[in-house]
Amino acid sequence: MESVLSEDLYRNPHRLSHCGKTISFNCKRAPGTNDNEGSELIFCSLSFERQGNTFLKAADGAAVISRKRLAHVDIVKCKSVTDAQKRATAPCVLVIKKSEKRSSFQYSLLTLSSSNRLEPCVEFKLPYQMKGAVYILQGPTVLWRHEGGVLYTSPQAEGVRQVPIHFSHCVVGELPLHKGQVFVLGLQKLPEESTSQTLGYFVEDGQVFDGSVILPHLYISITQCILVVAADRVDGVLKCDVVAATSNRQLVYFENGVVKDVCQLPFEQPENIQVVNTGRYGSLFAVSFCEGHVCTIWKETFQVAALWSSVTSIHVDDFLGCGTDQMLLVFKDRVIALEEFLITDLCGVSFSEGLIALWDSDDESKNEALDDKIHDIPAVSSKPRIDKLWHRTTEGRMVVGVILTTDRSAPVTNVSLSILTDTGQCSRPAVIQTQSQVFWLPAACSSPSSSSSSSFSASTFPEPPAKKSKQHNAISTNDLNACRVAVTAVTKLTPLLNSGRVKCHVMLHYIQTPDAFSFMSNQRPVVLHCGQVMLTIVLLFSPDEVREDFLSLLTVLDHWVFHIDSPEYSLGDINGWIQKRVGCKKIEVSPQYLLLNSSGPSALMLLNWHQITPFQGELHVHSR
Repeated sequence: MESVLSEDLYRNPHRLSHCGKTISFNCKRAPGTNDNEGSELIFCSLSFERQGNTFLKAADGAAVISRKRLAHVDIVKCKSVTDAQKRATAPCVLVIKKSEKRSSFQYSLLTLSSSNRLEPCVEFKLPYQMKGAVYILQGPTVLWRHEGGVLYTSPQAEGVRQVPIHFSHCVVGELPLHKGQVFVLGLQKLPEESTSQTLGYFVEDGQVFDGSVILPHLYISITQCILVVAADRVDGVLKCDVVAATSNRQLVYFENGVVKDVCQLPFEQPENIQVVNTGRYGSLFAVSFCEGHVCTIWKETFQVAALWSSVTSIHVDDFLGCGTDQMLLVFKDRVIALEEFLITDLCGVSFSEGLIALWDSDDESKNEALDDKIHDIPAVSSKPRIDKLWHRTTEGRMVVGVILTTDRSAPVTNVSLSILTDTGQCSRPAVIQTQSQVFWLPAACSSPSSSSSSSFSASTFPEPPAKKSKQHNAISTNDLNACRVAVTAVTKLTPLLNSGRVKCHVMLHYIQTPDAFSFMSNQRPVVLHCGQVMLTIVLLFSPDEVREDFLSLLTVLDHWVFHIDSPEYSLGDINGWIQKRVGCKKIEVSPQYLLLNSSGPSALMLLNWHQITPFQGELHVHSR
């Protein structure tokens, strides 16, 4: 295999993955004599060579698309789909040939055979150029929208056909079944009524069905892309599991048309969803967005696993030939094709341009090489970073607080503080009885999914999801891995002031949770010395730092948590309802907290609504 590629493939290539290889397509002028040179479609198949940690050329070729010099040829889309006649997956590429006067548009769908030959599959002519989303689906089937209608063609359709139903909104997908795979869901307005119904249409046989078994009525108009995870027909009734990415920045999991789980997406304008089967570690959903963003979500926990930016394309295949899926991310702004890439499954396998594999690298030489070469994988600190240590006195009690930063890919649990006093009168410090609380704080640079109005909220430190992973080439400018937490401890003030001057050592206790790269089952508690605070009678004055004052107040107030769940998935704006009905006002230092209007200090009450999912939440009540 060769490592040198044609420069023609460097210019805006279209890529797909197939059988563990990545295939690039491009158009160029075909060589000819005089002025008769036309246009041809070229391709190059690359396979990953693990030892050299690079992609090598496995095959290449070309096919003449037009022999007319003035004809303009472009690639519309490429994708690897199932060929119904051959009953095998084949790479497909859709090419448009524009006439000199742009009065007609000739489309050609070609497939790449197992013998590395480009073969014509479908050809059709349109009086207009396709605009918007164009789909290459099983069959192979080409589907697009034009002037409110849905049109498609395939080898079985024998020409361009139009779906006989007019949809105001529509969603296109395919079932993982042998027959009736490609479908269109949409809203059809009922005659003489103001309502609409959800209908589905199977392209292969023209069957109309109740579309609500796939997506509920309310989700049709906001769904951007869809992936059917599993489907079956039981007694003639379609049963399916579906994930859909919406314009509300949500990834929603449906079972038979009923919402089962929701994950908040970190970016807007989702374009595509792929599933990554990592084997015994479970599955991931890889969601790609406009402007080169990508995020992955664990199927088991339905939580975000990793984020990337500046991605040209993402492909899911077995590039290493190990029997499970990996993701290939190709990054933007590179002159040479695949100069910078990342192959990972977030479960211990990671290859990048110029890097060694992250598995079986225990010896010192490999670790040194890893330290020298890995520039796109942020290091995970072995302990939280202490950002600030402070203390306050209020109502006969002392509150000690620590603001720390942890890494989401190396989470900590069971967090608490302890206080050791050192009066100078004895050699052994005394342990003071305390009660700890944990408060979430906004990251220094909040992620795109963070609410601009959020500040911090009280909670016990949650257990991490079942799957955790390192984030490769994460968006460093936003520090999306960072998680800031305030930990407080409260104790009675009087015993501390008997000696007049007390030096207190503040100790942080936590358990480091292994990430997806670790396989340790025993989790041992860790103790970290945060620093010292000095307490004297003359320092009992009103401080100026408002945030620490507010955290101290939350620490000494009684705390209740009410879990609110909406089984019918109709939970409204609870925060807005509380403000209107109860008459609360937002706290300036933390708008996430609402102050209940009261006539005196004894009636002080603080409310905090924490939205877990669009249909679940917790109401935190702090009062005397």
